[in-house]
Amino acid sequence: MILKKTTKLLVASALVAGLSTAAFAKDRVYKWKLATTWGSTLSPFIDSPKNMAKLAEEMSNGRLQIRVDAANKHKAPLGILDMVKAGQYEMGHSASYYWKGKDINLLPFTTMPFGMTAPEQYAWFYYGGGMELMQKAYKKHKVLSFPGGNSGNQMGGWFRKEINSVEDLKGLKMRIPGFAGEVLAKLGVTVTNIAPGELYTSLERGTIDALEWVSPSMDVKMGFHKIAPYYYTGWHEPATELQFLVNKRKFEKLPKDLQKILVTAMRVSAYDMYIQNYHMNSEAWANIEKDFPNVKIKTFPKSVINAMKKANEELLVEKAKESPLLKEVLKSQAEYLKKVREWTKMADYKYLEDNL
Repeated sequence: MILKKTTKLLVASALVAGLSTAAFAKDRVYKWKLATTWGSTLSPFIDSPKNMAKLAEEMSNGRLQIRVDAANKHKAPLGILDMVKAGQYEMGHSASYYWKGKDINLLPFTTMPFGMTAPEQYAWFYYGGGMELMQKAYKKHKVLSFPGGNSGNQMGGWFRKEINSVEDLKGLKMRIPGFAGEVLAKLGVTVTNIAPGELYTSLERGTIDALEWVSPSMDVKMGFHKIAPYYYTGWHEPATELQFLVNKRKFEKLPKDLQKILVTAMRVSAYDMYIQNYHMNSEAWANIEKDFPNVKIKTFPKSVINAMKKANEELLVEKAKESPLLKEVLKSQAEYLKKVREWTKMADYKYLEDNL
């Protein structure tokens, strides 16, 4: 009899505790911090995490609040992965190719030279196996990575002197990150990666002779045209996807509904940055000749493009040997590009060709 009463009391206590825990979880406010690679005024890159945080708070009815710290606050623009991995920040906003020195497997998830366009790459991420491969690559770092906003096809960079041949590249000091940097290094360029806030000063002081940043809407604000007037069209970053990094342990501690809200907020804000940037570029490009008459728009000679393609293909073969996972990712991207590009040519390319 006593045993039965005790059992009933324990069950009742457990039910009350369970209800209390559920109610607490529902009402609890989670306060997170997010560190970005970008300065507080670097639109639209900084807009993506800010919009994400706003969406997450609104959709969660205030239960998930994310403070966004720009690079000028935390002072470690290229330390985002380490800070999120260590739990110093629950989230980060940066670009995956910045971490190639730490882990070569992370390189391809931003963009690759002569690779997919933004729509093609988004299709690969969400429907072609890209997301699964990205989480597999980041698993050892105990973080999750999600698309964080795409810049579309980036311009090929600002140069002090005109590039007429491969010889003109030899000895050139250039800021260019990712796999494109390795391609140019193979052609004789001295390559470096410099944090966004230091780019203008490095160009002005002659630390570098050339740099690539993004595209007209962001580039002209930086003033690069005042020093290096030759502005080349792109080849190296056809679909530069930024990234949200999330500490895996912290993510798993969130209630399931907040996990879904966070993932949704990241996806919406990422796509919004893509279309925002497209709009900003169209406006900047429409006025570039009038506002910046000294800018000389150039396209790399065919001989230079061919040399870049050859170097790129050779490096891809070499890199694939370094890691089975990298080989798997590169193979997935190449196969998907081969398939999706046929539709891109039939749809977008033919439309433009027939109507321009």
